[in-house]
Amino acid sequence: MPKTHSVAAVEIGRRIREVRQLLGISLEDLGELSEIGWTSIGRIERGVSSPNAETLVRLATALEVDPGQFLTGITASDYGLRTHQITVHDLIKARREQG
Repeated sequence: MPKTHSVAAVEIGRRIREVRQLLGISLEDLGELSEIGWTSIGRIERGVSSPNAETLVRLATALEVDPGQFLTGITASDYGLRTHQITVHDLIKARREQG
């Protein structure tokens, strides 16, 4: 079995599959509606690949849901170890303290 891309990719894929199955349509149907290859959708649903923004919008449009539904609660940390944990607030505070 192929290795998953990330925790985020697995969760996004799970959400897409859940909506597709609730609607009772096949991967092939979703591929036709979204104009994305059904094998690519299968890889996304299994978390093997991480969809880009255009792909998420195409899938959401085909499934008649808001694309944000697939991303809610996903953070950068869900994509793997981050080299730093600095937030924009930390950066602004540090710049104010320097200046």
